[in-house]
Amino acid sequence: MKVNFTSAFVALALATTIVSCSKKSNDPVADNPGNYILTVTPVASTGVADYLLTANSLESGTISTAGNGVEQDGTYRYYVTHNNKFFSMLYGQGNPGAVTTYNILNGKLNKISNFQTETVQAFTPVNDDLLLTKLPRAINAAGPTLATWYQVNTNSLLISANGTLDALAPANNGEIAHFSWLQQVGSKVYAPFFTIKNGSFWTDHPDEAWIAVYSYPGMELEKTIKDDRTSFIGRYFRNGLAVVENGDVYAFSSSVAVDENKETTDVLNDSKLTSTKPSAITRIKSNTTEFDQSYYFNFEIALPGYYITTWIYVGANNFVAHIQPKAAKGAYTDGTELAIVNVVDKTVKKVSGLPSDVKSITWNNYTPKDGNTAYVGVNLTSGVGYIYKVSAASATATQGLKIEGGTVTAVQHLD
Repeated sequence: MKVNFTSAFVALALATTIVSCSKKSNDPVADNPGNYILTVTPVASTGVADYLLTANSLESGTISTAGNGVEQDGTYRYYVTHNNKFFSMLYGQGNPGAVTTYNILNGKLNKISNFQTETVQAFTPVNDDLLLTKLPRAINAAGPTLATWYQVNTNSLLISANGTLDALAPANNGEIAHFSWLQQVGSKVYAPFFTIKNGSFWTDHPDEAWIAVYSYPGMELEKTIKDDRTSFIGRYFRNGLAVVENGDVYAFSSSVAVDENKETTDVLNDSKLTSTKPSAITRIKSNTTEFDQSYYFNFEIALPGYYITTWIYVGANNFVAHIQPKAAKGAYTDGTELAIVNVVDKTVKKVSGLPSDVKSITWNNYTPKDGNTAYVGVNLTSGVGYIYKVSAASATATQGLKIEGGTVTAVQHLD
């Protein structure tokens, strides 16, 4: 099963019916038919909608947003690929938004459904579903503080179930458990989380890691896995968990918990990093629900001066990790350099071959899971973007497809 994700807030289906529709005759059609999908934000001085471009190769050629692609409705769009369907979701900023579903026919995007959504903050494919969760940020003084979950069946494109979760129960420390992401592990759903104070993203628990374990499809909280060797797992809207071939689960921490900065009166920037633990990788062995105390991989010792901001698993215990100098650490900072991490050998190798003028690297990227290869979007300060092919074996990045006219935000693939 191939799964890819992109960007920060997503939405979930409110409607219990879906309007199926064929591709409109006036929809722009990309002139580079293929099974790769690139999401691109066009260059503009104000907020603009993304374009979806198709490509038949990521290793050569040039494509452009000029006169090509399928324009999305709304400024903020986020995407997930599951069950050989591409879901384009509008972040409604508190309001309902549209979710448009595509497949690929003859190398072109084919719209198969459109339905309304509500803003959610964490989601993942589980079996044939999309599991979506809407998370609270304030404690309810008048009753229980609840998160809401929805299961959208990707075959019927209908909501198959929904319910609520006690958002205070996983941590049991008086703070809200805010999921950084969700991950299917066997028949369970693992929800790594950081805890937040009432009405803020500050915490009094910067040096603890937690994973809430839920049954599926019932979404009953079975236990919370805890560890005090790292800060929380992943980052806001960045998945810190990955399951390797033998069933072991690896988790990274960026060590970016924050609290109120009482030394300043600057309300807009009134936060400070408070984690004291290093950026590190831990493990939960297959068929267990406890952190493996015999395994600890201090990333900052393996690659001095750097920390992990996110990663993609390419197979054979290899990850392509986004990294950033510790001097530029931030709670929401994405790395602009790459490294190859082997979690079994506990090795880190910086990737060579990237240009010197990188502005951003897409965190949602494609891998065939061959143990070696990832394709990532690299946006330059000049405004031009490229897809780079990253080899774990050689720790090198090779320039491929050129993208003109916008910022690449995701690299996806459908069969």
